[in-house]
Amino acid sequence: MRFAVLGTGHWARTVHAAAIAAHPTAELAGIWGRDAEKAAAVGAEFDVPGTSDLAALLEQVDAVAVAVPPDVQVPLAEQAAAAGRHLLLEKPIGLTTADADRVVTAVRSAGVASVVFFTFRFQAATTTWLGQAARTRLAGGAASWLSALAGSPFDSAWRREHGALWDIGPHALSLLVPALGPVASVQAGAGAGDTVHLVLQHATPGVASTVTLSHTVAPLATGIEFSVHGDAGRLVLLPDTESAVESLSAAVDQLQAAALTGGDHPCDVGFGRDVVVVLETAERALASGCRELVPTA
Repeated sequence: MRFAVLGTGHWARTVHAAAIAAHPTAELAGIWGRDAEKAAAVGAEFDVPGTSDLAALLEQVDAVAVAVPPDVQVPLAEQAAAAGRHLLLEKPIGLTTADADRVVTAVRSAGVASVVFFTFRFQAATTTWLGQAARTRLAGGAASWLSALAGSPFDSAWRREHGALWDIGPHALSLLVPALGPVASVQAGAGAGDTVHLVLQHATPGVASTVTLSHTVAPLATGIEFSVHGDAGRLVLLPDTESAVESLSAAVDQLQAAALTGGDHPCDVGFGRDVVVVLETAERALASGCRELVPTA
């Protein structure tokens, strides 16, 4: 499968392009960027063309891997899907439910395959953890992701504007939702900086989880942990944050399989849309100070 990478930033270069260029059955065919000079420079790094002409590049590929800010991703995904190209998208797939719906509509109308790159979902340890959770009667769970974003390669304008809730919140939901079930309501409280604390009531009666997210803690306070608990005790997942290229390669494998079989993927745009709905509900809960119900489709 021939891929174009859409984006020229740090993640696009060091993860998307690097993983696809090294992939045994995928081919990196080109780089697109809004800035033609940046696109050409990244293309030269991987010995492929770089361009700002998306329509021309789409004619040369079977799929796109998108690594741009969420609001930029939405129209790119629509254009690529309309051209019949399969989609490997970044999370969140949009910054509003309305935008997420646009992506879902585009994908389903075109009949193309889609995978959203919730990084930890493409790691063997996560698959094992979710398998263990599925064999246990669970009562709840917790997610904590504390980071110090300032000065890192990920310290971008969209992350500063929308904070940890929208950047790393999708990762927490990508693990808690398959383990504990859909989210029915959200309570939220704000901490220092962009820190948010969520209480999620899941659809199964009596099942709840807590989520703490921050990009603005002190460097010595950083860390990531996910857990669920139930009859078999507490199951802890300490995700691997150093193998994003390998995770992206696994996502490419799974997109190719979905394109070949025509089947749905657990992390397709429909699931990506469900995550956006919960995040938007959490944003309302932060603003209102009240428990907010998650809208049903």
